[in-house]
Amino acid sequence: MITLMPPGVEVAEAHGDLPGARLLGAEAEAVMRSPAARRLEFATVRHCARTALGRLGVPPVPIPRGAAGAPQWPTGVVGSMTHCPGYRAAVAARAGTYLSLGIDAELHRPLPEGSLRLIASAAERRHLAELGGRDPGVHWDALLFAVKESVYKAWYPLGGTVLGFADAEVAFDPGAGAFRAVLPDHAPMAFEGRWRVVDGMVRVATVVPFLSQ
Repeated sequence: MITLMPPGVEVAEAHGDLPGARLLGAEAEAVMRSPAARRLEFATVRHCARTALGRLGVPPVPIPRGAAGAPQWPTGVVGSMTHCPGYRAAVAARAGTYLSLGIDAELHRPLPEGSLRLIASAAERRHLAELGGRDPGVHWDALLFAVKESVYKAWYPLGGTVLGFADAEVAFDPGAGAFRAVLPDHAPMAFEGRWRVVDGMVRVATVVPFLSQ
């Protein structure tokens, strides 16, 4: 994830769960009825978040879940978290540096049959078919899913609403490892970001700068 981030964004990663990771304050309430494996996953990704915050000079604080499940970052900070099998990560930046951040990681494998129609428009499916013809080594459907998750995470702190898969139209620039996501219902809002396929995973980062940047 580090290579996807611009200056000013701190990144912390874990390749698996950390037995010493602990939950602070209200964090425990979100997973108190969850299996032990889920609690450890939840604690590990928040350990990553506190590590990233520490690099910004922010002391350890709880990062509870909000009403829509989004993490509640300390005042003056923007950030994002992700987890998938074998990987947990968090990013954080000062709120005066970037407007919002969104990251996602997914296993690099095809989506279940029939899933693409649930997350992609007809135009996006044509776009992915063209990309697949040029670079069949990338599971573009999995990448599209990760991009939309990343965009939604970056959008929520700004718009305060939960987006559906039809609410963003994504186009890839394979040569640059980049993408652009347009939100038709919030025009001219568009998010840009970068992606990589590495270690059997797709990793995606959406960074929303201030308009003057």
